[in-house]
Order: sequence, then structure tokens, then C-alpha cells
Amino acid sequence: MMSENPDVHCEGNTLQLKIALTGNEMTKRPKINILLCDTFPGLLPPEIPSYASMFREMFRSVDDSIEFEVFPVMAGVLPKKLEKNELYLVTGSNSSAYDNDPWILGLKQWIRDASSLHSKLVGICFGHQIIAQALGGEVQRYTGGWGIGIRESVISDEIMHFYFPNGRLRLLYNHHDQVTVLPPGAIAIAHSDFCQYEGFRIGHDILTFQGHPEFTPEYELNLIKNHAKDEDEHVKSAAVKSIKQRCHQGRMVTQFILHFFNLTKATKSKFQV
Repeated sequence: MMSENPDVHCEGNTLQLKIALTGNEMTKRPKINILLCDTFPGLLPPEIPSYASMFREMFRSVDDSIEFEVFPVMAGVLPKKLEKNELYLVTGSNSSAYDNDPWILGLKQWIRDASSLHSKLVGICFGHQIIAQALGGEVQRYTGGWGIGIRESVISDEIMHFYFPNGRLRLLYNHHDQVTVLPPGAIAIAHSDFCQYEGFRIGHDILTFQGHPEFTPEYELNLIKNHAKDEDEHVKSAAVKSIKQRCHQGRMVTQFILHFFNLTKATKSKFQV
């Protein structure tokens, strides 16, 4: 079950969005297609059965009626038919958006095709980066080092402000690459001193986050302790401190994603773009 840090008071984490859908909007169960870009072999602790399961837990913590289908993108498997009312989520990965592996090139073309059809796309970490690069943005390895722990960013988009009225967003991170140039038509949704583009949206079709709403504090602490031997000790210590002192708002971001795309049968966003 997805959890927030129990030792930290999460200001604003009682966000309630209660505008009910009616009629035909409630007749079909929402569906999320997970474009799985890595399985992270050897990195997941025993209590996490798979990387895809982290996304299922994340969304079902908000709406347990959601259906899922997983596409192993690294094996060259991508959705062949795009459904207007379904969400397509591009996950994180240890790969880089600027790599030339055949599956990455194929995913970029799929993203361009999906965007041209105004399909609902959400990108997380690597997904954020590859959507940006596929649509004309740029991604580079960040010379400032490893982004890890809970980072607070400043919200810069009015739609995000509606759901995060204090103007701040706190998420778990794990990345070396960053989007350095947004694709045409993209609007930055948040920024920080460490990362200029913490996420972006294109109209009401595409939404991305550099952070990991699907992560839990427990998983990130395990990652830092057991799978980061080559990383700077000061960076790791600061990351552990941030996790103990700040609240990860993964569930709030999950709510926002579902409302942004009008995907959940229980609630509906007030915003129209």
C-alpha cells in the first residue's frame, strides 16, 4: 500500500476533490496503459513485486476502479491502438532519452504519433524527459550531480496552483538527466534551483513530472542505502535528511493527474483548458 512518511506532518495532504461525475462519464471504468521502460532488476525490495505494481498501488490509492494494461517497451511492445479516453503513462528508466537504442527510438516515434492524435500522455522522470525530447525539446546529463531525496519545487502554472494552493510541490527524486529545453507549446508547471523544468504540460493532453509520485520514502531509503555505493556520501546524507524532514506528496500528484485528465469516475476537475 502506498504510504507517506508517517514521521512528517504533511501540510495540505488532506486535499479533497469531491465533484461527482454523472451519466455516461461513470459507465466505463477508467484505464491506464503503463508503458514500462525498465524493470529495475535487483533494485526492488521483496515487498515490491514489480515496478509496474508501484504505479498500480499509486493510482488505486485514489481510485480502486482503475484498470491497467502493461506494455514492456524495452521489448519493443507499444500500444497499437490509441483510445481517446484512456491514459498512457511513460515510466522511469535507467536509460537516457538521448540514447539511440532501437526501443528508445521506437518510443519517441510512438510519442510523436500519440501527440498528433491528442492522446492523453503522462511522463514520469525518464518519461518526462523522453516526451520532451521526442516533441522537440532537449535533455542532457546534469553537471550538478545526482537528484535524490525529497525536493521542493515552486509551482509556476495556474492549474497546478488550484490543486497546490501554497505554491509548493514536494516529491521524491532519482535522476541524473534533466530537460534543458522544453518542446514547442509546452508550459512549465514547476521549477527549483536544482532543476529548471520539474514538469510541463502541453494543453490538456500531455502532463509530465521529473519527480517520482509512485515512489515511497521507504523505497527511496532502501535505494540510497543499498544501491548507491558510487554516489557522493554528502549527497546521500542530505537526501536521507530531506526524506526525514519533508513530506512526499505522491498521492496529491496522483489525484492531480486523474483530475487533469478527467480520468477518475469519482471526481472531476474544475479546470477547463
